[in-house]
Amino acid sequence: MEVHLKIIGILFMILALGHVFMPKYFNWKTDFSNLSLFNRQMIKVHTFFIALTVFGIGLLSFVEATSIIQTALGQKIALAFGVFWLFRLVAQLFVYSTKLWIGKRFETTMHILFTALWIYTSFIYLTIGLTNF
Repeated sequence: MEVHLKIIGILFMILALGHVFMPKYFNWKTDFSNLSLFNRQMIKVHTFFIALTVFGIGLLSFVEATSIIQTALGQKIALAFGVFWLFRLVAQLFVYSTKLWIGKRFETTMHILFTALWIYTSFIYLTIGLTNF
């Protein structure tokens, strides 16, 4: 399990850093131009804190893999992370419209990769979190 947490840690840190490219890739400057200043800034601030949280989860998983697996507190943290990423998987499958990715090669690939990531992540964290439950 330790190697899986380290893999997840690396993937999450990369994912968090990838948030830097979101505004340009998703054309936020144009798309958000009609939003109020508050809504524009709220989206940017929330995106930053989501990225920071994902990076923190990744760093914690990478650096403290042994503690997460072997301590009661670590297992509780893993359970919380597992539930969190399971809900993210549900959002991936049932919240995002298929119109966003069906028939689009890159978007379909990303949808499949992120679905696989959320399944993998949820499974690993929940397995650790439910070890002594």
